[in-house]
Amino acid sequence: MNRLLFVMTLLAVGCLAGSCTDDDEYTQGVWMRRSDLDGVARGYASSFTIDNKGYLCCGLRGTNKTYLKDLWVYDMDGDYWTQCADMPDEAIGRHSAASFALNGKGYVTTGAQKNETTNLADTWEYDPNTDTWTQKDDFGGGARYGALAFSIGGYGYVGTGYNDNHLKDFYRFDPAAASGQQWKIVNGFGGYKRYYGTAFVIDDVAYICCGQNNSTLVDDLWRFDGSDWKQLRDIADTDDDEDYDDDYAITRMGAVAFVIDGRGYLASGSRSGVTSDYWVYDPDQDLWYGDSDDDFTPMTDVHNVSSGASSRAYAVSFSTGKRGFVLTGASGTSYFDDVYELLPYEQEEVD
Repeated sequence: MNRLLFVMTLLAVGCLAGSCTDDDEYTQGVWMRRSDLDGVARGYASSFTIDNKGYLCCGLRGTNKTYLKDLWVYDMDGDYWTQCADMPDEAIGRHSAASFALNGKGYVTTGAQKNETTNLADTWEYDPNTDTWTQKDDFGGGARYGALAFSIGGYGYVGTGYNDNHLKDFYRFDPAAASGQQWKIVNGFGGYKRYYGTAFVIDDVAYICCGQNNSTLVDDLWRFDGSDWKQLRDIADTDDDEDYDDDYAITRMGAVAFVIDGRGYLASGSRSGVTSDYWVYDPDQDLWYGDSDDDFTPMTDVHNVSSGASSRAYAVSFSTGKRGFVLTGASGTSYFDDVYELLPYEQEEVD
């Protein structure tokens, strides 16, 4: 679907639902509040999605810095939470850990504890069928926090992060490999070093963006198909090409991403401060849609227009490929336990 047709379709769907008139102004996309997390509010948590259930684990709680290791599951169809087994005694409570789902199981690895002076490399596998945790090989790249993770092609991937140095390495995880051989280095990533970057997967291809390197927000965008890395258009307003970078404001750290109907959605995060906007990525055209003055870009800063949610960073997301949720997060000393689902094809009238 080309760019203009995509936008016209969104407008048509929204107007049919909302009875638009020529004088009305609408935001594209509606955030619906769902059942709050039953556990304590937190930021810097980890998450993974298995089937129609989202799992939230770990995180940082409060000004006294409680490092969490509890696990909760959200039933997307029933809109309710259930507490699962905590990570075992051998696992340290942590925040900013990398996490991903693979072959019906969830994985949590790396992270930080004790005011970021203790970085972790241990890897834990969660089996939802038995509600049990099993320790796997330590992450191959060593202890760190703020790494990003994804799974494609039957493997998990973890890379970047911070460990007294901003990092850019990647490692592949094979849960079926023998102990001591589960992590293998992956070469070829030519992007910037970063921590608190973001990744999402469309059609078994991973896309990597955002994050910070030495107090600078990075603006590169990469795709990885399990074999080759390819650099795509930057996510900042760095080009005069009018069909590409009109008022891009996507660079940030601590954002979340999810996928709906073959498009990537990037939400929240921190720029000069915490933000509430979201952007939509079309992989066929390598273009983003968001808050823009371009007449053909109706997406707008809507995260707290329709939902009432606070701006935040270091939230987590659940994604089934058809539905996307954003939950928890932090803003200064405030921590959140609210949950929102994006309905991307609906519109809401601006007051």
